[in-house]
Amino acid sequence: MSGSSLEFSIEAGGQLSGTVRVPGDKSISHRSIMLGALADGVTRVSGFLEGEDSLATLQAFRDMGVRIDGPDHGQVVIHGVGLHGLRAPDKPLDLGNSGTSMRLLAGLLAGQSFDVQMTGDASLSRRPMRRVTEPLSTMGARITATATGTPPLQVHGGQLLHGISYQMPMASAQVKSSLLLAGLYAQGRTCVSEPAPTRDHTERMLQGFGYSVERQGSTACVTGGGRLTATAIDVPADISSAAFFMVGASIAAGSDVTLSHVGINPTRIGVINILRLMGGDITLLNERTVGGEPVADIRVRAAALHGIDIPEDQVPLAIDEFPALFIAAACARGTTRLTGAEELRVKESDRIQVMADGLQVVGVTAMPTPDGIVIEGGSIGRGVVDSHGDHRIAMAFAMAALRASGMIEIQDCANVATSFPGFVELAQRAGLRIALAG
Repeated sequence: MSGSSLEFSIEAGGQLSGTVRVPGDKSISHRSIMLGALADGVTRVSGFLEGEDSLATLQAFRDMGVRIDGPDHGQVVIHGVGLHGLRAPDKPLDLGNSGTSMRLLAGLLAGQSFDVQMTGDASLSRRPMRRVTEPLSTMGARITATATGTPPLQVHGGQLLHGISYQMPMASAQVKSSLLLAGLYAQGRTCVSEPAPTRDHTERMLQGFGYSVERQGSTACVTGGGRLTATAIDVPADISSAAFFMVGASIAAGSDVTLSHVGINPTRIGVINILRLMGGDITLLNERTVGGEPVADIRVRAAALHGIDIPEDQVPLAIDEFPALFIAAACARGTTRLTGAEELRVKESDRIQVMADGLQVVGVTAMPTPDGIVIEGGSIGRGVVDSHGDHRIAMAFAMAALRASGMIEIQDCANVATSFPGFVELAQRAGLRIALAG
């Protein structure tokens, strides 16, 4: 599934049914490799996402001398080298399409004794990195980027880091995590305060590895000089991947889908909250805690959705799910307005503009704004949509076909494998009339 010529073609109509287990959570998969590598002892991971982004993180640590067995059907065994056991790689670390890998590694590598260069694909090479490199530099890190603050990044080793208290100007789990990882290597305390809650997988997992994290309100702190102790990690299914099926089942008459073993971390459930506000029929079953992360089976039945003004406090809790939610808005009665989501413009694509363009192609009225979008619900027609190589946009428009009047074709879909290997096969089994071309 490589090459940008890969296309999806989806016949109109159908419904979703049955039980679906989507792949493992990408955020938790990344962090399991990073912390497992830095821990003392052997960490065993199950449910690891074998997508290209997480595999880029895994390969980066292999390149720095960590022995990692697998992945084999989601099972990974990491032979940790301790906080100071990484070795200089003999070539730049190629992180592909993964902004998470690059931003978190910027913090982790700032405290090493050796120099590292990090590169990525064309999309990653356009993404902003100053939001992590600038606060890291106030800790004493030396990281150089291009003149515009984009990759490749050169991290200079041998720097003495000191703890800081940092008030994040905008909510970003990647920035918070990067600074906390640098804080493991810094003298004194590193505290990060966020303006709105963001995913807290790093804090939870650090505690799972036995590293003390102080959390008070919107602030998380670590003190440098501790150690991580190997543990077992069971990665839940990724709610960001489940979101496409949640939207598909909500909009297609007669649908009834259960998504099994999905992570429902309170910092990630914006998609559930927003769909419920729109009138979605969503039930959480068999709620439990697995490896410090809350998990549930999510049953979604078709519902008559209506437009809403999306509450701004839900935006950070649903930042990756908006492409799917925009499809729900296109099928809802009335107007849906999103504000406070300017971060969507610097994802794998400018998700506000690319989604607006695609919705207009299939006959939906969608007006982009600097920090969001206004979508008039109505009927979805047919058309050819350019995903601009963005995995989440490709999968969102695939679900739109459930309510379309004719065939929807989606171009440039190879990157779906970064987060959701096997998407087409799983969607076919659930009832989507999707085929691959190219």
